[in-house]
Amino acid sequence: MCRNIRTLFNFDPPATDDEVRAASIQFVRKISGTTKPSRANEPAFDRAVDEVARAARQLLDAMVTTAPPRDREIEAQRARERARLRFGTGADGPAGGPA
Repeated sequence: MCRNIRTLFNFDPPATDDEVRAASIQFVRKISGTTKPSRANEPAFDRAVDEVARAARQLLDAMVTTAPPRDREIEAQRARERARLRFGTGADGPAGGPA
């Protein structure tokens, strides 16, 4: 569930509220053990997402660094390369051997 949570700090342009909320949803899903809460638990789930998103935004806005901002496209290319090496691509199946 949480593999969709990505680093959001020190990017140019900065993380959007949608990105922060998406990471917050993934976090709450992970710790609650559910991807879709029951109707009885939905208010608590939604409130937790809102609170986590608010805390995450406050954290991102308060953090400082002397490192240059990371480029989103370069980071996306690196992630695709890691995935290619990890999972392999093409008709031969996973990297390192036949399907």
